[in-house]
Amino acid sequence: VQLQAYGGGLVQAGGSLRLSCAASGSSFSANVMGWYRQAPGKQRDVVASITNDGRTNYEESVKGRFTISRDNAKNTVYLQMNSLKPEDTGVYYCILRVLVATYWGQGTQVTVSS
Repeated sequence: VQLQAYGGGLVQAGGSLRLSCAASGSSFSANVMGWYRQAPGKQRDVVASITNDGRTNYEESVKGRFTISRDNAKNTVYLQMNSLKPEDTGVYYCILRVLVATYWGQGTQVTVSS
């Protein structure tokens, strides 16, 4: 299984970014896709997740600002990030969870300047 993430960058506070992550090599239809974030000097924490039937969960600090979605036909998950804050800065990793296995994509850097 391979995950390829796109869309990071540098943005001013209040701006928006959209992350994308395409998965390949997995044939399981029942899975969870999501995004984790690792801020400098901190542990990697979940930001948002979505099941294949569209159920979503968000970390408290991003509720109302971030929206996770997916296109099952393309095996792709998206993270629309609005009203970005400097504390959203970090490396964002996409994940695919199938049964008990979790696959990680390479990280993409998001930097929000104040």
